[in-house]
Amino acid sequence: MEKKIVTLHSHSITTTTTNLLPLDVVWDSFFKGNDENNIFSVYVHSRPGFLFNNATTRSVYFVNRQLNDSIQVGWGEATMIVAERILLKRALEDPFNGRFVIVSDSCIPLYNFTYTYDYIMSSSNSFIDSFADTKEGRYNTKMDPVIPVRNWRKGSQWVVLTRKHAEIIVNDTSVFPMFQLHCKRKSLPEFWRDQPFPTDNSKEHNCIPDEHYVQTLLAKEGLEQEITRRTLTYSSWDLSSNKNRERRGWHPVTYKYSDATPMLIQSIKDIDNIYYETEYRREWCTSKGKPSTCFLFARKFTRTAALRLLNMIYTKITHLIHGFCLTVRAGSSKAKVTSLAVKYNRESCALRNSNGSKGIFLQAL
Repeated sequence: MEKKIVTLHSHSITTTTTNLLPLDVVWDSFFKGNDENNIFSVYVHSRPGFLFNNATTRSVYFVNRQLNDSIQVGWGEATMIVAERILLKRALEDPFNGRFVIVSDSCIPLYNFTYTYDYIMSSSNSFIDSFADTKEGRYNTKMDPVIPVRNWRKGSQWVVLTRKHAEIIVNDTSVFPMFQLHCKRKSLPEFWRDQPFPTDNSKEHNCIPDEHYVQTLLAKEGLEQEITRRTLTYSSWDLSSNKNRERRGWHPVTYKYSDATPMLIQSIKDIDNIYYETEYRREWCTSKGKPSTCFLFARKFTRTAALRLLNMIYTKITHLIHGFCLTVRAGSSKAKVTSLAVKYNRESCALRNSNGSKGIFLQAL
């Protein structure tokens, strides 16, 4: 019964002032040609009252996909978890939704839809970056005994969930209240105008709820054997980019136009293992029991960077020969003619193979 993959776009969980989805054209290209079999759904948590229509998005896949019960959220606050729970609750209303992919408005897909769908649906596990948090001291002893320290986990909030785990998150009534009370971001100078000035900022407990909640909840429920403990979304955490030592590593690198090169994308695709220092654990990435790339998505990309990458895919085809089906292999600079169009139509050409190649049908003029 569970056949559909769901992309849950957390649009309002940003610090930007724009209401538009900056990468909607990129995702439009990703979804296009795969909607006939009704195998995916899209839900967007946007700013309350914001509507996606023909004037606010360039992709039909986002029109009217906003939630009507969205909330205002703040970075590093429990409202981020609330927004994700709202997304999941809405998506669970469709009994055919089987996998739930949470991405941000700065995420791009690294592969075509067919490869991505097959990678995710071929596993019975959720993909959740999860490791023991033994260094940063974010655990608050006031959470005990509801959340024992032995169950305290940290990881990326960009997760891929099975339906079972999505239901557990939505129905949770014990762990989340503890996060609301005892897992709070340290107050920062830029936010002091909106809240009481702290007497001693250095003594404040610092906890980022969305980096711990899902991981800790499933650990407490004894379900870690049902998850693949890594994320499918790549981020680059540049610890040297901020002069303030206390803030180093708080935010990932943002890739701009000049950064968006085939070499960058290929370097991400070439990653086949992840090392977790606190557990002395190296996670070798596999799919269907075979070695595979670790990541299907990447962030954070500006609109100009993502559009530059999208444009590169098509500019590789420099000679348009009437009625041919071309295959562009991801990361390659060559377009290969696979067959004359007399044997292919637009649908059959759109079929991608498992190595990430993308078929492009060139209709005779």
